[in-house]
Amino acid sequence: MIDPIAAWHEEHVYFGRLLKLLRRQLDVFHRGEEPEYQLIQDIITYLRDYGDQYHHPREDEAFSRLVRRCPDMELPIARLQQEHRVIAHAGETLVQSINAILEGTMLPRAEVEMALATYLVYYGNHIAREEEDVLARATKELTPADWQAVKDAAPGAGDPVFGDKPAERYKELRRQIAREAGPAVKR
Repeated sequence: MIDPIAAWHEEHVYFGRLLKLLRRQLDVFHRGEEPEYQLIQDIITYLRDYGDQYHHPREDEAFSRLVRRCPDMELPIARLQQEHRVIAHAGETLVQSINAILEGTMLPRAEVEMALATYLVYYGNHIAREEEDVLARATKELTPADWQAVKDAAPGAGDPVFGDKPAERYKELRRQIAREAGPAVKR
């Protein structure tokens, strides 16, 4: 069995790489230049699809089990779970804006910039908080049976960007990651 804490951390590293690419696009946008909207759309779509369908459900299961073992973690975990909902909502708002732009709709720059900045801040802070507050505690407190339940909370799909077999939709994103953030790590 793959070390679940290492896998959790590894996904955070991957997500951080994508957030870094998004930050670069936000900087381009802020300078008044034209960002790569398709790249932004691909990143957000991946983070929403993979993160919201696989990563966050597993985290939520780990959180639930951790709170049962460590009642003092109830409030910090509740905040993290709330952030999952905020990140999902911010991602939906952002992807709607980017889709509209790609379809030729003119949107106020400030609106798009704010949506992208909000998404980046929430997601980046969320990952940092999990890394600092949850991973070490989960390592100590959760049992092999807990980790199996975490894995079972969202079984199946391989990572369509960072996995061994990237989805066709994300091949360009993977190339961009290799160019700008170093070679993609295969697991």
